[in-house]
Amino acid sequence: MLHKFSGRNVLLLQGPVGPFFRRFATEIEQAGAKVTKINFNAGDALFYFPKPARFYRKAAEGWPSYLETVLRDDNIQDIFLFGDCRAYHQIAKETAEKLGIDVYVFEEGYLRPDYITIERGGVNGNSQLPKDPSFFLSAGLAPRHDIRKVEGAFFPFALYSGLYALAHCLSFFAYPGYRHHRSLNVLKEGPFWLKGAYRKLKYRFKESDVQSKLTGELSKKYYLVALQVHLDSQLDHTDYRDITDFISEVVASFAKNADPQHALVIKHHPLDRGYRDYSALLRDLGARHGISSRIFYVHDLHLPTLLKNALGTVMMNSTVGISSIHHGTPVKLLGRAVYDIPGLTFQGPLDDFWHDPGSIDRELFDRFVGFLQRTNQPNGNFYTRIKNYKNYSGIFWCDFYSFYQLSNKELGTCRN
Repeated sequence: MLHKFSGRNVLLLQGPVGPFFRRFATEIEQAGAKVTKINFNAGDALFYFPKPARFYRKAAEGWPSYLETVLRDDNIQDIFLFGDCRAYHQIAKETAEKLGIDVYVFEEGYLRPDYITIERGGVNGNSQLPKDPSFFLSAGLAPRHDIRKVEGAFFPFALYSGLYALAHCLSFFAYPGYRHHRSLNVLKEGPFWLKGAYRKLKYRFKESDVQSKLTGELSKKYYLVALQVHLDSQLDHTDYRDITDFISEVVASFAKNADPQHALVIKHHPLDRGYRDYSALLRDLGARHGISSRIFYVHDLHLPTLLKNALGTVMMNSTVGISSIHHGTPVKLLGRAVYDIPGLTFQGPLDDFWHDPGSIDRELFDRFVGFLQRTNQPNGNFYTRIKNYKNYSGIFWCDFYSFYQLSNKELGTCRN
């Protein structure tokens, strides 16, 4: 509920690619807040235009002192940003904590694809949500069923991403000190995008018979491993240096402990298709552990179908885990995630998961989802509007301002 920011001084740092932060700024201003925005590169400036903004153009080393000056001069009381693992944003969180300023973090939705995330203090591994099942059970919030579907988000996301990178590349000289968290060089990234498109077509034919095998003779006889993008910021919430370390550990554990009749299906992340190929690694691991015939490396198979037919899923901390739980398939996490709660995920060691992945507390899951929907998961999308809905930022903004301090009375107001 944005009216709670009426009369407050708000700072916006980097948002998702596209005009979301510009529209969000307009909405929160209409609610009575005074907004300051800092742009770090021409991509930020492109999508915030024509609204006024500050520009930080110097080296990263000067960012802490510059930020502290802005916070004091503009008497900032709240900060909004997208992604709390970016270097500039990590410093902002540390500085804000020192000065007693609240930080609200946007991220892609925990409950994808029809939600975005907004949490105070941090998201995912930095979330302040409790891990005690009784908290969600006592809240007693049932899942909402009036959620509107988000459609057509991929094309605007791809367009905004391309325009953001192009703007940065054409005007890099205007922001000489800026360092992005991943490459924005269009000439460098172009070949990877083309390679990804080629591989998508290639695997569509190469894997055409694999899904029927997994839903037929191998149904409920395999474990699914969901990989993440190799540059995913959520790797910061794991103990792995690289995806390859994760793969190696999972394959070794499976080979040693799983039933010889069971298979291991490793699914590549679609956004990493052009950048990484783990075929050689998996051939080597399969031969080394004597399970080559039991490893299936897939790319573009229908994820919900894979989840429904799996005995269990293993991942670092991907939100695919929430989808897996939704489909009744047990999950083992090897990283830190907001939903790693007893009753929702397997709490024992990975070696034991292959023997008995356990079960899911369905009531707990329903209460968990119901709580998220009413506190930090606005129904909406960063890249496209929900049809026939004028508020771009989402439909249900129910009191995210103080979600983890909600009293029973306040919880009651969110039930409707």
